[in-house]
Amino acid sequence: MTFAYEQAGSLADAARAAGGPDAKILAGGQSLLAAVKLGLAAPQTLVDLGALAELKGIKLEGDNVVIGAMSTHAEVAASSVVQQAIPALADLAGHIGDRQVRNRGTLGGSLANNDPAACYPAAVLGLGATIRTDRRAIDAGDFFLGLYQTALQDGEIITAVSFPRPQKAGWQKFKQPASRFSIVGVFVAQTSSGVRVAVTGAGPGVFRAAALEAALAADWSAAAAQKVAISAEGLNTDLHGSAEYRAALIPVLAARAVAAAT
Repeated sequence: MTFAYEQAGSLADAARAAGGPDAKILAGGQSLLAAVKLGLAAPQTLVDLGALAELKGIKLEGDNVVIGAMSTHAEVAASSVVQQAIPALADLAGHIGDRQVRNRGTLGGSLANNDPAACYPAAVLGLGATIRTDRRAIDAGDFFLGLYQTALQDGEIITAVSFPRPQKAGWQKFKQPASRFSIVGVFVAQTSSGVRVAVTGAGPGVFRAAALEAALAADWSAAAAQKVAISAEGLNTDLHGSAEYRAALIPVLAARAVAAAT
């Protein structure tokens, strides 16, 4: 397979190149390069964002933690800003994949790929974050559309993600031991707009668990989460577990996440 490789020198250059026919944006490359090797993706051009300092960095903006799209998982996990403001997010980032993946994979790349078992989507949806691109700002609730589908338009580039600082937040996942993706992962948060619970790995995409949100809004406790029954309808069944197994895991992990948050 042959393709052109272009290392963008600026966001404008990246946007121009990404708008070309069959162009793919290369962030950390942890998913895209594997797909190319397997013949699942055949880009004519790879547009590398690795040299763009403007897409990196982690900072506080008021009550929000703003993380550049090209920040690696390891950088998010090690950030004192994230550790102090949203420790659950630092914990989540620190348990993605292995050390090699954490030092290459990026926040923006993970969100743009939207793997149904990825960890970051749960934090983004659970915290009600805003995804910033070179064109607009997208609310987390509008960003994730389904299996590997997002609201990103062709050539649109994620530049940063703004995470509101929660009152409390916790994260737990039951991982697939080889890939370390989530068989089920649950992110819980008390936010200014109420309790939010986001689940990854269990279905065809990340989703909010309304029954758990209602129970935890009434009683923020591990016991309250544990008592919630989750329907298996629409959940995944594969070699790692049945839909019923995943449904049973969700309140267990939610309870552990609440305990970790408190």
